[in-house]
Amino acid sequence: MNITYTVISSETELQQILVLQRNNLPVSISQTEKEAEGFVSVQHDLDILRKMNSKQPHIIAKDGDKVVGYALCMLKDFKEDIELLKPMFSIIENHLDSSISYVIMGQVCIDKAYRKQGIFRGLYQTMKTELQDKYNLLITEVASNNLRSLQAHYAIGFKTLITHESDGTEWHLIHWNWA
Repeated sequence: MNITYTVISSETELQQILVLQRNNLPVSISQTEKEAEGFVSVQHDLDILRKMNSKQPHIIAKDGDKVVGYALCMLKDFKEDIELLKPMFSIIENHLDSSISYVIMGQVCIDKAYRKQGIFRGLYQTMKTELQDKYNLLITEVASNNLRSLQAHYAIGFKTLITHESDGTEWHLIHWNWA
């Protein structure tokens, strides 16, 4: 295994993200797997992934030509494009000083066969390298019942900004200060 970390550079890589995403949605995995391994909450389409990538390229982990992990980058330009994320953007606008620049990590996912090998940390370290000179903070949101994801984010230095409820789900809005 030879994992490399980079930004998206092809349509094929975007399509591979969609396959990996579909395989990790709650409807695609068992309750046991959701609890043990975590899950992704949003299903993107190719058009929105392409638009997001054109504004701020997504970060991927590859084994050869295969995308085995990704961390999506989303700017506030897209705050109206994904229904599930609208409350998050509203809370950010109400809790952060408008002078603070930030980027949203729109979703992180690792292929099942590649988990527990440091790829999660590698994706975030690559995000830090790529983005810390452009933005003050990296922000994301994790459902409270996604304990695996919350624990992984806290382990690399994320802190809770606020918890809130939206459509019956409790969310942790978390941030990583690059410093």
